[in-house]
This record gives sequence, C-alpha cells and structure tokens, in this order.
Amino acid sequence: MLIRRGCHRLAIRIVLLAACSAVPVALASVGFVVDAQPAALAAAMAARKSVLLGEVHDNGQQHALRLAALRRRIDAGARPALAFEQFDRERQGAIDRLRIERPPDANALIAAAATGKWQWDYYRPYVQLALDYDLPIIAANLSRAGAARVAAEGWDALFTAEEQQALGLNRLPAAYITAQVSAVAHGHCDLLPAEALEPMARAQIARDIVLAQSVRPYLTRGVVLLTGNGHVRRDIGVPYWMSPDERSEVLSIGLLELASDAIPLEDLQQRFDAVVETPAAERPDPCAALRERHRPAGTP
Repeated sequence: MLIRRGCHRLAIRIVLLAACSAVPVALASVGFVVDAQPAALAAAMAARKSVLLGEVHDNGQQHALRLAALRRRIDAGARPALAFEQFDRERQGAIDRLRIERPPDANALIAAAATGKWQWDYYRPYVQLALDYDLPIIAANLSRAGAARVAAEGWDALFTAEEQQALGLNRLPAAYITAQVSAVAHGHCDLLPAEALEPMARAQIARDIVLAQSVRPYLTRGVVLLTGNGHVRRDIGVPYWMSPDERSEVLSIGLLELASDAIPLEDLQQRFDAVVETPAAERPDPCAALRERHRPAGTP
C-alpha cells in the first residue's frame, strides 16, 4: 500500500493512527502524526527527554515550526542541550572558547565555528536560543573531509580495529546496507553510478555513528539533535547506533514535505516515532544539476 505525499494530510493521519498500538503510550496521547503547529510539536517533543528532530534543510517553514516548538519546551522548563549537524565535531573547542571569551553572540560563534555551505539564516536563531538560555551547544557532525576519507579508504580511515569490532562494522546486516544504499541513491535522484553508492553509504553510516556518539553524553540531561530526516530514521539512522535503553529514551520526529512521490506506509511507520508534514519549499529542480553532470558526452 502506498501513500502519496501530495494527498490530503487527513488521509495520512487516518491510516497511520492504526500504527499507534506500536507507539509508546506517552506519545500516543498526542498522536503519531503531529499537526504542523508549534503547540502540537512541543507536546510531542515532551514525550521524551531527548529528541532527534528531523528537517528538510532548506525548508524555512519547518525551521520556524521547530524553533517555535523548542521555545515552548524551554518556556515550560526544559533545558536540553542542542546538538547541531551543522557544526563539525572538530569545532567544539572553538565554540566552547568563544562562549567563555565573548558575550553571547550567535553571529560571532557561527563565524568562528561554521564550515560547509549551510544556510545559517535558518540555524542562527537556534544558536542564539542556546546562548540566551546557557544551553550546551554540541558540534555533532563528522566533517565532509572525514566522511570523504571513509568513503574512499574504508572504516580504517576513522575507526580503530577495536572500535570497528565493538560497532559491528564487519558484520552489518545485508538489509541494513541495502537500505542505506537505497537512501543514498534516492537522495541523489537515482543518477549516481552503481560503484559510487556503497562508498557514499559508508560515509553516511559514519556520520550516523558520530552523531550518536556526540549526543550520547547528554542523554541523561536531555538533548535535541537538529539534523536531516535521514539521520533521525529509527531503522538505519542515529538510533541504530544506540543501545536499546538509549533508544527507549529518545524520540525520533521526521519533518516531511508534501510532495508528489509515493511513500510506502510500512516504511514511514518504521522510520519515525512521529511525523509532521509541511508544504514543500519552493526550490529549483534539485536533480537538474545531477542530470547535467551525468549526461553522456555528446548527447543534447
């Protein structure tokens, strides 16, 4: 059975609520599919001390919704750490030093610690919120360079033999690898050459492991991880690399866009503890550049 993201939101709720028997009671009380309103999202977030809060990176409506919900949680007394995919873990020292040396200033902190091409207008308010309430700011991500090394060189580029054994990297289930490869292929418009998929999936797995390691010390206090929807997936994302006890204390919320492609219902139910749907952001065709890059030479 398939669900079309362009269908009316109510149809999605009706079908997905049938899955509530598998949802923890505290979350079931607010519903599996959460209204795209700050109060509803804040209520869902309150079901667990720690939340993996997904996003479509360039969707401004999702960012505004998450920020408003997070403010509600803080107004209610929550004081979680904020973990950012947008800060590489190597920048943690710079963040900590700046917080000691300068008054709370999100612009200065971002200037000192930011890497990559993130749209910081979306993330600056979260940084300022953490500074205003003296919340820990966690630089949680594996750097692009680190991920590229894992893709090119394998697990040895990042993990010792002992770490690889403890993580089970030499015995990952075939279904897990297949799901990661499929996610990478779909995320790149199914245009990548077959030989590139497994190395890129390995890099994605390494990011999930590092994100899980980054938030782990804050689970007792409570932490909100701000990251892409792929990383918050229960089946293959950050929760996969947590212990059963840790997973039971963490809520995974996907923020999805209404769109025209179909999503298998069973996949959606397996990926997240709760789902919020928003309209899609207006953007150029994200596949156009990839199509041009992979167009055979000599074709019009």
